[in-house]
Amino acid sequence: MTSLRNRPSSMRQLLLFLAAAIAVCPAQVPKPPWAGATTPAKTAPLASSSSPDAAQNSDATIKVDVKLVNVFVTVTDDHGAPVGGLTKDNFELLEDGAPQTISVFDKESALPLSIVMDIDTSLSTRKDLPLELTSARRFAHAILRPVDALCLYEFSETVDEVVPFTPDLKAIDRGIDRVHYGAATALYDAIYLSAQAVDRRQGRKVMVIITDGGDTVSRVDYKQAVRAAQEAEAIVYSIIVVPIEASAGRDLGGEHALIQISEDTGGKYFYATSVPQLDDAFRKISDELRTQYLLAYYPSRHSSDPNFRRIQVKVNGTAAGPAFVVRHRAGYYTRKSHF
Repeated sequence: MTSLRNRPSSMRQLLLFLAAAIAVCPAQVPKPPWAGATTPAKTAPLASSSSPDAAQNSDATIKVDVKLVNVFVTVTDDHGAPVGGLTKDNFELLEDGAPQTISVFDKESALPLSIVMDIDTSLSTRKDLPLELTSARRFAHAILRPVDALCLYEFSETVDEVVPFTPDLKAIDRGIDRVHYGAATALYDAIYLSAQAVDRRQGRKVMVIITDGGDTVSRVDYKQAVRAAQEAEAIVYSIIVVPIEASAGRDLGGEHALIQISEDTGGKYFYATSVPQLDDAFRKISDELRTQYLLAYYPSRHSSDPNFRRIQVKVNGTAAGPAFVVRHRAGYYTRKSHF
């Protein structure tokens, strides 16, 4: 038998072929925990790993002594209207009860805004979906600036990215026109995958979920979904569409989950039974996003424990201070889970 030592030309050709194959092999992108090598259909397409905002090391441990913690704060009065004109001296910030020094303060953040809009297209929303899409279209046109971007997801039994992050309103309109109906509802999967997508973005991160609140086929649970949103630093706004004729017997589990995740991330939830209420919810979201405060600090405790740290923000030094409602994310994880 002829040995490979006597066939240098063939060996060189084999090595060159293997090197070329490795060079063109695409980079792996993060996958949700249920995505195996042979079942990628459930995952929503994510941004290419070659883009600047896709660079993310999900295995890294975040050390709090080098991480600036951003806290976006919404302050409203007793009528629910956003309160502007506050200064750094009006805010007190605590972490696990310990006062923190506010290193960065911005009255109305000019940071780019990344919005993931999740639209429920399951069978139970069939009657109301056209009206929801019309309101969503108006919201996109009202809120987006050239520096901002919106990503559109639809979810039923699967979660699909309809439009990747873009400031192009025409592309968003075309995507809204392509939204199609499904059957079941993978609400928690949609939240999880949306958080995975927005986690790679810079600036303010917002998730707007339009749904009737049910969940029937998700592969991740509520705890995984809410942690993903918290780790992505996404502010979650939930618009819960409640058809009057179906309100008596609906499943409230998904509604309660949406309420909690909105509160834990510093967002808000709305109920809508009509187009005017849908439009009003979108208007209030838009108003809040234009009147947020950014408070950022370096934690005084130089340790990565405990894993979750609670944040508290108070407003002082104003006559109406006690009547103000202050919303912000509940806290942050010192170590990130595996996306």
